[in-house]
Amino acid sequence: MNRLQAYLIELRTPFLTVSILPVVLATAIARCETGSWNPPLFWLTLAGAVLLHLGSNTINDWFDHRSGNDEVNVEFVSPFTGGSRMIQEGFVTPRGVLILAIVLFTLATFIGIYLFTVRGPAIILFGITGLVLGILYAAPRAMLAGRGLGEIAIFLAFGLIAVGAYYVQTGYISNHILVAPLPLAIFTTAIIIVNEFQDATADGATGKHTMIVRLGRKRGVVLYAIVMLSAYIPIIAGVAAGLMPRWALLGLATLPVVLKAIQVAATTHDDPRAMTPANASTIIAHLATGIILTLVYLLSG
Repeated sequence: MNRLQAYLIELRTPFLTVSILPVVLATAIARCETGSWNPPLFWLTLAGAVLLHLGSNTINDWFDHRSGNDEVNVEFVSPFTGGSRMIQEGFVTPRGVLILAIVLFTLATFIGIYLFTVRGPAIILFGITGLVLGILYAAPRAMLAGRGLGEIAIFLAFGLIAVGAYYVQTGYISNHILVAPLPLAIFTTAIIIVNEFQDATADGATGKHTMIVRLGRKRGVVLYAIVMLSAYIPIIAGVAAGLMPRWALLGLATLPVVLKAIQVAATTHDDPRAMTPANASTIIAHLATGIILTLVYLLSG
């Protein structure tokens, strides 16, 4: 493996769908409501969201290396849990990962400054919130993930991505954008929760008391199931309240995937390898629901 390949793996790009889809969905909603969209601002917003996501991935790898978490993690299941493993395998240096994170966050900041000149100070609020949550998620002193607040931080961060992307397109915030992207934010939270099962032993040993560490794997399945199923509440409520198109109910088509993931977690929560289908199914549920909702808004506009 050459250095470029190692850094591409370090970035964990396959998981970028969780930051790309909220921007795409928000832009589709804006187009549906206003009849138009601004392609340059869309691509800049997408780049900013992706850079913040990649920066968060790399800085969290650096923090988990510093705490010794990834070094003691022997139950990880790549590529879902345990970080990228590039530092642990010796393909990249901790200093290189830190520098990469700083570069990514800096580039995202430049984009945020430009969008600020176009849309005003609200953009700075969205950007700073995403940046701060991305860093504090695993930063030693704050350690939101270790205080049982990581899941809330992820929900807020990825929910704000959609709201910010909509604001860039329209210059305002509507009730629709506060409801429609919620399923994606909830599924992203579920991705974090299900990945905590395989990392629970290492997390507990290094003082990173995530929700699964606090609850235990067996009770953690209940939390996981509640979060997964609650992703459909905004769809049903949004359609009932007239805040989402009726065709948004097609998003419920991913329910069988969710039920299968919950079943796998319930029966294999103590077996890191056997639980892998639950990790994958959670990502699939997020991806499929996001695509369905985006198409609904594009066809409704």
